Amino acid sequence: MEKEVLLMKGNEAIALAAIRYGVDGYFGYPITPQSEILETLTLEKPWETTGMVVLQAESEVASINMVYGGAGTGKKVMTSSSSPGMSLMQEGVSYIAGAELPCLLVNVMRGGPGLGTIQPSQADYFQSVKGGGHGDYRVITLAPNSVQEMADFVKLGFDLAFKYRNPALILSDGVIGQMMEKIVLPEQVKRRTDEEVVKQCPWAATGHTKDRKPNWITSLELSPEEMEKNNIRFQEKYKEIEKNEVLYEEIQCEDADYLIVAFGSMARIGSKAIEIAREQGIKVGLLRPITLWPFPKDIISEYADKVKGMLSLEINAGQMVEDVRLTVNGRIPVEHFGRLGGIVPDPDKVVEALKAKIIQ
Repeated sequence: MEKEVLLMKGNEAIALAAIRYGVDGYFGYPITPQSEILETLTLEKPWETTGMVVLQAESEVASINMVYGGAGTGKKVMTSSSSPGMSLMQEGVSYIAGAELPCLLVNVMRGGPGLGTIQPSQADYFQSVKGGGHGDYRVITLAPNSVQEMADFVKLGFDLAFKYRNPALILSDGVIGQMMEKIVLPEQVKRRTDEEVVKQCPWAATGHTKDRKPNWITSLELSPEEMEKNNIRFQEKYKEIEKNEVLYEEIQCEDADYLIVAFGSMARIGSKAIEIAREQGIKVGLLRPITLWPFPKDIISEYADKVKGMLSLEINAGQMVEDVRLTVNGRIPVEHFGRLGGIVPDPDKVVEALKAKIIQ
């Protein structure tokens, strides 16, 4: 059967993919530029077709705690927001990570700090990739650069979240969330039955286990020795994720003398920039991290021995560039180029920055 090609926004793709993937519950609160996710779910009324719960909570704090509760029962639950709203959720995200629960978060970034602007930004890199809440925890972070990936990463995010019992995050921005492209949605799957949830998630608080002992879902541990054991276990899990789940894309890197590192919408700008640079005789490649955590350190380290310099391209004052520099460890020059206030740089300006900062 020929697949249906549709035209839609990135935010709409997230919502429709969630329905198609058999998500059990969405709990969220409207905020620009991601409000279409909740609006689309409301228009589609999946509670009438798949049984999916869609609820507008009274706040972002309420929505993340609803996700905490739903995740504790082994259900596929998710929320979405934009930068200030994600800030409000950070305590809940830390609790979910501490309780080792799977869930999917979506952040369609906007400018800050504070209330900021509704224009696109990538300035939540620190918050998302480093873990914006308290404690030594990590969130699996996926960075889509197309509307198709917005849809595809719903399944990928949930798959990774359940594989490692860890929150996963789709870190998008106002460009990808609001722009329209042709996409193909996944086939509709049935939501899991309660029996299937119990079988797949024996750790979940679904009542009582066969021996009548309840599963307790908590991130609390009063004994410092036991809390240390928990944290050691978390760190071992994070090492396994770093070993097995790194994703990235290489564009014209084979003969590159210089490398642009960019994620999300800036990778699209970077792709055009390397095209312009090569027309001018400058051999530039693009390395796009798809997983921002785990970060593609090994491949960037390999390129540090092959190219003369790297430019980290971001819509912020310089955040991912810190991870690139740590990876390169002084072997070659690493510079940052970006715009602030919601301004998206032109590809020509990227080439100018590359010449001024790296090639000179």
